[in-house]
Amino acid sequence: MLDLAALRRAPDVEAANLSAVDASDRLILDEAQEAVRTHPEHVAIIGDRHGALTLGAIDHLGAVRPHVHQDALVGERALAANAARLLGSATAPGAWTQHDLDPSLVTGARVVLLQLPRSLDALDEVARLVAAHAPPDVVLVAGGRVKHMTTGMNDVLARSFGDVRATLARQKSRVLHASAPRADGGAAWPRSARHDDLGLTVVAHGAAFAGATVDIGTRALLEVLPAAQPGARDVVDLGCGTGVLASALALARPEARVTATDQSSAAVASARATAVANGVGDRVVVVRADAGDSLPEAAADLVLLNPQFHVGAAVHTGLAERLFRAAARLLRPGGELWTVYNSHLGHRSTIERMVGPTRQVSRTPKFTVTASTLSGDRREQGAPER
Repeated sequence: MLDLAALRRAPDVEAANLSAVDASDRLILDEAQEAVRTHPEHVAIIGDRHGALTLGAIDHLGAVRPHVHQDALVGERALAANAARLLGSATAPGAWTQHDLDPSLVTGARVVLLQLPRSLDALDEVARLVAAHAPPDVVLVAGGRVKHMTTGMNDVLARSFGDVRATLARQKSRVLHASAPRADGGAAWPRSARHDDLGLTVVAHGAAFAGATVDIGTRALLEVLPAAQPGARDVVDLGCGTGVLASALALARPEARVTATDQSSAAVASARATAVANGVGDRVVVVRADAGDSLPEAAADLVLLNPQFHVGAAVHTGLAERLFRAAARLLRPGGELWTVYNSHLGHRSTIERMVGPTRQVSRTPKFTVTASTLSGDRREQGAPER
């Protein structure tokens, strides 16, 4: 039987304080075992971080070709890597199927396993999807770490299900069971908001960072965007989120070719919808990729970046450093990286090492915007390790 402790996070960030599996994964599997064994061919799995739920359901509980949705591309790749390394032929192609967060994911599903998202909006979108498109006898088994759970999660589930109950905590984890889906699902996703002060409409799916608002870090970069390489023809919005920067730049510079990229499925869907809502859907190409890894090397004059500083629950510089390194790979010599980050993080020395000479463009107690110029020798230093 598969030892879940042997799972790895790779190609996601790996560190001593980051794990590929935790007690909530194990508790979800334990709580769902009877339902999965009763309906092994009708299982959907949502939010599996690195493969614990999918491989556990297949190997421990006998699930047959479960439908799987993972928002993060690195999660999909970690699942595949763990399957190949630990189960071999038992997880030949077709042992599970990957889906977008759409009706195909849950149609026919009698059991849905969910790793609870932090965002109540993300949970609401999942709950409404399951209630609207799964059979009436579906059961949702949703788990998480107690420290990250709130009573608001129960309230969100109760909007879409008639019966919601919580288990006792075990190893600082808890599971919520939801059944009896309601027909009146309420407002559909995605949601949109008009920001007249910016001249932008933002469209967001539930799991997209900041939703349909514009976070203050992005606003700090928007304020100085006119000065960012005014002659740039090829621009990349790296880690684009809802695509605010990409759409703003495309509106301001009709001659520019703009690519927006993110590893989040929700971000990519949101960025495409944001571009369409602002009339630039034909000029913003949106690509799902891990740190822009599917984009060509040395093809951008300008890279825009508002990097995350959390990996799950932990503050960790690994993801930001991966994106700085990616920017160095994507830029042409002489191109520039314009990035915004929390001032207390002090990323400047890291950016200078990975990209090149860096100057401060603006600074507040909360956010710093810097511009870094790539030289030929710096690009080689910033190239990703093989």
